[in-house]
Amino acid sequence: MAVMQNYAELLFTDAVKAYQEQVGMREKYESIYANRHRGPLDDDTIAFLSGMTSFYIATTGSNGWPYIQHRGGPAGFVKILGPDTIGFADYLGNRQFITRGNLDGSDRVSLFFMDYARRARLKMLGEARMIDAASDPELQDVLAQDGQGPVERLMTIKIVARDWNCPKYILPRYTEEQVAQLIAPRLNELVEENQQLKARVAQLESRQSPETKSE
Repeated sequence: MAVMQNYAELLFTDAVKAYQEQVGMREKYESIYANRHRGPLDDDTIAFLSGMTSFYIATTGSNGWPYIQHRGGPAGFVKILGPDTIGFADYLGNRQFITRGNLDGSDRVSLFFMDYARRARLKMLGEARMIDAASDPELQDVLAQDGQGPVERLMTIKIVARDWNCPKYILPRYTEEQVAQLIAPRLNELVEENQQLKARVAQLESRQSPETKSE
């Protein structure tokens, strides 16, 4: 069974803890993160990742500067490859190769997944591996998405730690598909009501006597 590290143990450095101590939050965080999310990816996390259409991935260059890149695709483009491993196919981009170059120096990545509609966000730390798609046809078949064009690279990420953020300050946003789903019940009611009114008007018109023509 995959045993992940504690998110706080990796990111709460001595400097971070010192600031937490200053504002009286240190003990609270020690209690909150004591045994938080140490096991493999659970069902809720898997369902969340499988429904994502985008996320951000951060790497660090050899000069120490961080870099954030967006990755997106249809729901399901992030694949669950194991109890602690995810992956996705990388398609034609701007060919700057910043993420790939950074990974040559350090395989450590930070991932940020945001679901605006449900006001949920998931942070993950991992160890990434990016390879040319042609070097692993079997993995390419697993990660490729129909209709997205030829796959250039494949990335797999062993998740080392994860944490959920609170929904505070997340303003809800919806895709066209989500909006359509939200208004569908009311829209169907209006369509049905309109049809009933048309039928009623037609019924009333059919009952009216024709006007008598004047001689």
